[in-house]
Amino acid sequence: MAISPQLIKELREITSAGMMDCKKALEATNGVIDDAIVWLRENGLAKAAKKADRVAAEGVAYAKKNESKAVIFEINSETDFASKNDKFMSLVEEIGDALLAHDFTTTDEAKKIKLANGSTIEEACIAATATIGEKIELRRVATAAKDAGELTIYVHANKRIAVLLSFKGTMPQEDAYNIAMHVAAMSPRYMTVDEIPADWKEAEMHIIKETTDVTGKPENIIEGILKGKLSKRMAEVALLEQGYVMDEKQKVGAFIKAKGAELTNMIRYEVGEGIEKVEVDFAAEVAAQLKGN
Repeated sequence: MAISPQLIKELREITSAGMMDCKKALEATNGVIDDAIVWLRENGLAKAAKKADRVAAEGVAYAKKNESKAVIFEINSETDFASKNDKFMSLVEEIGDALLAHDFTTTDEAKKIKLANGSTIEEACIAATATIGEKIELRRVATAAKDAGELTIYVHANKRIAVLLSFKGTMPQEDAYNIAMHVAAMSPRYMTVDEIPADWKEAEMHIIKETTDVTGKPENIIEGILKGKLSKRMAEVALLEQGYVMDEKQKVGAFIKAKGAELTNMIRYEVGEGIEKVEVDFAAEVAAQLKGN
């Protein structure tokens, strides 16, 4: 039977599946919407398995909290377009609520947590892969309990950066939130200088030596210059040594201490960091799909 564009549009709005997939589903089920939804689900899962090895480096970095804990997590998709899909964001919210409601220690454990509809987070991501048409996965997650202090979260407007901070002591919520915004903006790699690994210091010192002109200077002076440059570089990547963006005359660590608090944990997620992205020619990919239909 002939499938009308209106019917295809209706199925696409319900499932978020691709237009060609909706057309195929309706043709296979004689235009019955409910049967087409089932067809998409059954056939989509097979497609999801084929997408398992594809690189998903876009998506959302998100954080949520309640009275007792906070969670921060990254859910990836293959394109930025998919991550703006309403169904994708609805899934992100559902996953956040489920993570808050359950205990876990690893991402693999988190994937086994059940959502309100009974499916696990892992199963929900597979189903989303089938309907949205891109690989969707929970990449990483961390949690923090509110003990004797303050928990604060920050999610940037584009949902590509999320921050979770734990404080001990009396830290006003507004100040805690501003520190979280600082972390999002300034991208510290470590919380303290003591956390910076030796191999990072060695690599930086090598760069400093290669790019610093010390011609004609005495050895003891050279050593002081190089150590000074390394110390300055370490201060740039350690949060507590950074100049506070709200008051650059103060270091972040000094500001927190003046409030009578101590920062005990810092987690910053940015979408796709550490993932080797693959450049895709989408025009060529679409053309190939059209030829195959």
